[in-house]
Amino acid sequence: MKRTIAALFLSAAVPTLALAAEPDPLESPLWDYMRQQFIGQDPYRFDDRIKVNLPEFAEDPTQVPVTVDAEALKGNIQRIVAWADLNPIQHIFTYYPHPQIIPRVSLRIKVQQGTAIRAAVLTKEGVWHVGGSYLDAAGGGCTTPSAAAGNPYWESHLGEMKSKFFPREQGGRYKFKVIHPMDTGLVDAIPEFYIEQVVVRSDQGDDLARLKLSQPVSENPVITFDVRDNTQKHSVWLRDNGGNEFEQAL
Repeated sequence: MKRTIAALFLSAAVPTLALAAEPDPLESPLWDYMRQQFIGQDPYRFDDRIKVNLPEFAEDPTQVPVTVDAEALKGNIQRIVAWADLNPIQHIFTYYPHPQIIPRVSLRIKVQQGTAIRAAVLTKEGVWHVGGSYLDAAGGGCTTPSAAAGNPYWESHLGEMKSKFFPREQGGRYKFKVIHPMDTGLVDAIPEFYIEQVVVRSDQGDDLARLKLSQPVSENPVITFDVRDNTQKHSVWLRDNGGNEFEQAL
């Protein structure tokens, strides 16, 4: 009986030991803390198939292009979470792609300093697949006032959108821009004001993908995503933390 109990304790400890033994390939001092915040105690593995594409250096820390690509997991995805380890506000987005939407998204972010940028992809088996890249940056992007802070233009054009569709051999790509200051709340006397939800809908009104954004997304967001069917029409709906809603056909 004692041997059976000991064996049970040993078998329960093995996954924990295996999880703790896998070193962070980016050697970030905050990896364990970030893992607890965004993944918790769920099983995970570092996976080269999860691509986080960044420039070598952030020339403009308020507008850093980031592409997260999880297409290699072949649609076996529940959600994607992206964050920047050393930002004062780490969460960038959480993405819930529909099978009709390719799990690849591009946008621009603000960074406060050089940092690891991560993407963790939860599969239907309950395992997180983690990818990432290191971004070198001079910093200051999260505490720089938006251009809108000194320009009344955005008040009369808030939520205006422009979009373009790029047909491809298989599927197509949407790229859209929305006028919004995306204030982080980290600048004196400027409260946080940012788009927090984006929903891509079919022409029948069905929700195909949901994107939850946080304050580090850049001013006047430019978001790119891919669809599998280039014959179907789509629209996008957005809401900011002030309760403003915007919707437009793409």
